[in-house]
Amino acid sequence: MDTIAVLDFGGQYAHLIANRTRRLNVYSEILDSNTPAEKLKEYKGIILSGGPQSVYDENSPQCDPQLFYLGIPVLGICYGLQIMVHKKGGHVSSGKIKEYGFARLNLSKRKGIFEDLEPEENVWMSHGDEVTSLPEGMEIVGSTDNCANAAIADFDKNLYGVQFHPEVTHTDHGMKILDNFLKITGAKREWNLDKFIENELEAIKKKVGDNNVFMLISGGVDSTVAYKLIQKAIGTKRTYGLFVDTGLIREHEREEVEEAYKKAGIENVHFYYAGDKFFTHLQNIYKPEEKRKIIGDTFINVQKDTVETMQLNPEKWLLGQGTIYPDTIETGGTKNSDKIKTHHNRVEQIEEMIKAGKVIEPLMQLYKDEVRQVGLKLGIPEEIVQRHPFPGPGLGVRCLCAKQDDYPENYENMQSEINTYLQEIYGINGQILPLKSVGVQGDSRTYRHPFLIKLHKDLKRDWGLLAKISTDITNRFSTINRVLLLLHPHGVIEKKIKPGYLTKERIELLQKADYRVTQFIKYHKMYQEIWQFPVVLLPLSLNNEGGESVVLRPIQSEEAMTANFYRMTWKWLDELVEGLEATPGIDGVFYDLTNKPPGTIEWE
Repeated sequence: MDTIAVLDFGGQYAHLIANRTRRLNVYSEILDSNTPAEKLKEYKGIILSGGPQSVYDENSPQCDPQLFYLGIPVLGICYGLQIMVHKKGGHVSSGKIKEYGFARLNLSKRKGIFEDLEPEENVWMSHGDEVTSLPEGMEIVGSTDNCANAAIADFDKNLYGVQFHPEVTHTDHGMKILDNFLKITGAKREWNLDKFIENELEAIKKKVGDNNVFMLISGGVDSTVAYKLIQKAIGTKRTYGLFVDTGLIREHEREEVEEAYKKAGIENVHFYYAGDKFFTHLQNIYKPEEKRKIIGDTFINVQKDTVETMQLNPEKWLLGQGTIYPDTIETGGTKNSDKIKTHHNRVEQIEEMIKAGKVIEPLMQLYKDEVRQVGLKLGIPEEIVQRHPFPGPGLGVRCLCAKQDDYPENYENMQSEINTYLQEIYGINGQILPLKSVGVQGDSRTYRHPFLIKLHKDLKRDWGLLAKISTDITNRFSTINRVLLLLHPHGVIEKKIKPGYLTKERIELLQKADYRVTQFIKYHKMYQEIWQFPVVLLPLSLNNEGGESVVLRPIQSEEAMTANFYRMTWKWLDELVEGLEATPGIDGVFYDLTNKPPGTIEWE
């Protein structure tokens, strides 16, 4: 089968590139960045991924420079563009302005991979370094306001480079660029998901052998599709599904999952309440990574207790997981990738079991959109397949914990600098919040502060303007990786951290807010427009009211590696806020205006 090689330099989107080529029906494989050129001769084309480092860093991922002289078409993306330039004698340096988000690309030539594009294109940037001089034979094909060498080419040698990311949906005609590249390679279009299912069923049978599979199931699309696929391969009697109610799940979640599974004919799934164990282990814990680790370890301990109670021979049972590729890549699961956050299915105990060959993960090479398609092909009802994603650690990572105010050094000066700029350009101001959230910028993890903006009463509420302000702030001010809009209360606010950990009382408050939001978007038929809607509880008390604050984080995405914040109808948003502010215990409501990048979908 004709194959495209994707060299992985650690970029968060490396696997997404492979995903996109498969969508275009060409098989692709991800290889180490230093794969010898001799091996790369076997491939029809080579794509160089992005990465979190600088090409000049001492330990940065490199590649065999001979790959550019094989006569095989090469496309370098972001870091891939920079390593191509670097290896061929050009120069790369730190950019004066970091670019995260949308940019306008002006094309001077529209041929090769740029054929049939518009003279101006919307593209998606996520980089800090940029090319400052080109090697011999390469020319500028496209530029943005902040990046002169945003698209380059050696048309005679079929070598192409783009500083932006064509593989993400935010680049309007990114798929056209990739399709043009595949045409240049001459690769045959032979890959599809039917073939994946056929191959994976055989792979499951081979890996499981005479063993059985024990699987923790959340009721979400990933674990449900993985369980159904495993059952299809080895049969119902050899699989055992366990739904663990951690106490951190949504309100009425267990009842809804039980009913949905009955309708779907998914059998041999058992339900177990373990909330007391989780709350006990999480007592007095506030650090996000520590919370995730404890939740992941507790899951495994519950699984072990169940195995012992059932007297199952551990030598005859494998652990099944609904892990998909973003879980792996964001945990730093590929050679050069940067850890964004630790997923509960990638804690140390799981890693040890994987090394011992005791874990089976049939979906680990797929993205969410592909998993949904596989689910439909397996006959799983659409009401399950199209459910909003829900994190494995549940509301545990949507309920932020803190001991005290956490401001950056000299935050008052930083805040003044940001507000001076905002007043001059937009006529608004805001505040740095005394806590942090996780982000992803330039393929690296960031743990930085959100910035809360306030609109004057006479300023028109415009999502386009707010999106521009959000991107502007995160691009210009390195202390900020997330921008929020104040919805309630209006006017000047005093803010302080209300010390708090994961308790039943706090989770119950978050469950009420989350349930109200979910029912609201279903009633107004927004559920299918929104890919995921995290509701986040912040231990932030406003105006000495003694309550806490919630962040509304609706996003639109296809594969979770990139996302846009959802632009809700203002009338409906006002209605939703009115209901939330009337909820006892909530005295602040914010709206997350951050795309991914620079902010992750979840806050922790």
